[in-house]
Amino acid sequence: MLNLENDLKRSNFEAMGDNLHYDYQLLIKHILESGVNYAPKQEIVYRDLVRYTYRDLYERVCRLANALEELGVKKGTRVAVLDWDSHRYLECYFAIPMMGAVLHTVNVRLSPDDMFYTMQHAEDEIVLVYKDFVPLIESIAGNLSTVKKYVVMTDDTMPETKLTDLEYEEMLKKASKSYEFPDFDERTMATLSYTTGTTGRPKGVWFTHRQLVLHTLAGCVGLTGMRSSLRLIGDKEVYMPLTPMFHVHAWGVPYMVTLLGYKQVYPGRYEPLMIVRLVFTEGVTFTHCVPTILQMIVDNLPPGIKFNDWKMLIGGSKLPKGLAIRAREKGILTMAAYGMSETCPALTAGYIKPHLLDISEEEKIEYGIKTGIPFPLVYLRVVHEDFTDVEKDGKDMGEVVVRAPWLTQSYLKDEEKTKELWAGGWLHTGDIAVMDEEGYITIVDRLKDVIKSGGEWISSLTLENLLSMHPKVREVAVIGKPHEKWGERPMAIIVPMPNEKPSAEELRSFLMKFVEEGKITKWAVPDEFMIVDSIPKTSVGKIDKKVLRKVYSS
Repeated sequence: MLNLENDLKRSNFEAMGDNLHYDYQLLIKHILESGVNYAPKQEIVYRDLVRYTYRDLYERVCRLANALEELGVKKGTRVAVLDWDSHRYLECYFAIPMMGAVLHTVNVRLSPDDMFYTMQHAEDEIVLVYKDFVPLIESIAGNLSTVKKYVVMTDDTMPETKLTDLEYEEMLKKASKSYEFPDFDERTMATLSYTTGTTGRPKGVWFTHRQLVLHTLAGCVGLTGMRSSLRLIGDKEVYMPLTPMFHVHAWGVPYMVTLLGYKQVYPGRYEPLMIVRLVFTEGVTFTHCVPTILQMIVDNLPPGIKFNDWKMLIGGSKLPKGLAIRAREKGILTMAAYGMSETCPALTAGYIKPHLLDISEEEKIEYGIKTGIPFPLVYLRVVHEDFTDVEKDGKDMGEVVVRAPWLTQSYLKDEEKTKELWAGGWLHTGDIAVMDEEGYITIVDRLKDVIKSGGEWISSLTLENLLSMHPKVREVAVIGKPHEKWGERPMAIIVPMPNEKPSAEELRSFLMKFVEEGKITKWAVPDEFMIVDSIPKTSVGKIDKKVLRKVYSS
């Protein structure tokens, strides 16, 4: 068991002059130690392959730290990880930064060229790679000039490879099960990841121990204390991520649930049947994902099967009302949340304020799909180009700018983009939103996605949300198509429900009802409706409008 008293005595902050107090630093090790001390026998599960306790997790984290130290890892060393969502990844979340090294969570869905760029730019020295990605790493290893050692992760047998003969489990078995994790400055870099590169090369985003601990604490308050249908209460909650662990620390939730001592279930590669199986066999109660993953689950659920109020936090892109309604019919409770890679990511969620708790179920769905109100410690404004605040009327549009103690301080090695990000002392999200009289914001578009037509701004997200409620529409994306007279005009790309093919007139008539209700203007109704089999996605499952604009620009 942990001996925290001795841990404190071993503080590396001995050279503090005449100060006798212990200068407590906010470090990731305190998250793990708190969770293990509180729930040592709690379970962590990986697919149907691995099952162990929080106490076992701590021992394996110590073994991993010792093994990495043997490979030459020290403070500041960049350690890259390529894996599906697994118990191994959770061990890396703790062991690597707790040593003072930097965890680089590599986006395994990037192109080989972009993946090479991020690993070279990060100056990775050690690479832990799951066997599925060994061929990919082999194809770029010859040009990774900073990498010194590779370690292969497997669920079964070691693949044939010239990269290394080091295997993760064998490496841990040979390592000592005790490790004295040091104290150091809480502003030490802990993690590094890269944006998805939708507007050029991926940009490096990094966070310190202090930022991750504060994000974890605020997230725990948001998940357990603030009102919503997703409020997590008690030790019966069972967590499973469906946001990749390479993407902004799986939104930081693994750190939160470890601190809270909840049971954790890791699904590995996302396979619909395995996900559903784990939900039922392990009793999963809480998940987070992007709308496309929720859509996949709703579409692939066998007839007659219904979940028992599976709570799901939805982010990454707009949660359409139609999808939220269909999910509820399948026993899935949803709530929208908002953030971005640069913000660690938590900024807002669709919480319901105390004086609004008595509203109808229909109204609760409306609040649940809003971008929401800020998490604790987040300051958020919606501003015009001159930095004046928008009117709180739900109509006046502006850019979301934020301040919080966990926002990235800079893009790695990119001073110019950092200046743009932090212009005026507020982090610029690039998202366009409106704010209502209660302070709830609703993202209406990205700055680069808003449709500028005849001098007016048209929200593609609003149109997508309304079209999602048509019974024949499974998925929808709206883009601005170049127009000689008006600059741009809206175009809707529709993936229909199975065995359905709604006509353009049918969809146009459906939208006209919302024109009559005053929710959109007649001018916003798309000129064209395109029926397609699928809509392209980015590496993290968001609709890729850059590709759509390229395809449909002519």
